[in-house]
Amino acid sequence: MMRHIALRMKGGTALVGSLLRAMRPRQWAKNGIIYFALVFSINQRWEFSMWREGLELFAVATAAFLLWCLVSSATYLVNDLLDAPRDRLHPRKRHRPIAAGLLSTRTATTAAAVMFAAGLTLSFLLQPWFGVTVLIYLALTLVYSLLLKRVPVADILALSSVYVLRAVAGAVVIQVPISPWLYVVTGLGAMMIVLGKRRGELASAAMGEARQQRAVLGSYSLRAIGPAINVCAAGVLAAYVAYTLTAAGLPGNMAMALTLPFAAFGLYRYLRLLHRDGASGETPEEMFLSDRPLQAAAVLGLATVLTVLSMGR
Repeated sequence: MMRHIALRMKGGTALVGSLLRAMRPRQWAKNGIIYFALVFSINQRWEFSMWREGLELFAVATAAFLLWCLVSSATYLVNDLLDAPRDRLHPRKRHRPIAAGLLSTRTATTAAAVMFAAGLTLSFLLQPWFGVTVLIYLALTLVYSLLLKRVPVADILALSSVYVLRAVAGAVVIQVPISPWLYVVTGLGAMMIVLGKRRGELASAAMGEARQQRAVLGSYSLRAIGPAINVCAAGVLAAYVAYTLTAAGLPGNMAMALTLPFAAFGLYRYLRLLHRDGASGETPEEMFLSDRPLQAAAVLGLATVLTVLSMGR
């Protein structure tokens, strides 16, 4: 009897573990874009009772972050359900819980439906326009999974738009406008990362590490993607320079320009890692979570932004 109970508990634990893996928690890092509006509006919104209002805004942004993680995990489940046959032919993706048979189709479908319903309902309760943004995100990711991922260029634009939606969501949930330049930075940065993913997939296939890749990869080439990534990186830096020098609401002493070295180094480090090991671009979240210089640039850059904006209130 005790052995039977122990086996059931072990099976339940394994199921929960497989579900968590399928939810891809390491990819939640990209949802940190939601905090952009909070960070870059610190000198505009925290005008009275700074700590109280600041904590309230942080709590709202964090709730939005957690809800976005919930609904994005649901989209990952749907994507893995649709891609399971192809994933089983891929040397890395075949270990995903659904493709490996560790998570049944029924369980994954039920979990995705519950997460969709809960996440969307709570998003509208948190802030109606935030709920609308989440709904647009879900619609776009569904269309991407069913159709756009097979259409050259459209697949890159769709994935890039998802990153921009995160920035928009962060702004609407705390009801603050942010500079259009930051949306340009986010969009071009997202395009650079998505192109890096495609480059990584092509590099893996070229090295014989994958027996089957996305059908859309036949429309791309390493020779064409490399320069496109560099152009996007240059655009990101140029747009961020324009933000630091021209955006409304920044300190008049141009102190925001102090953040430029960190932005430039972060871009340089990403490009260096990408060109040193092309396959690493396929998983940009792994690249960020494993590279100390890239993390240091992000932390120091964020600290400088907060310092400059706080002193310029």
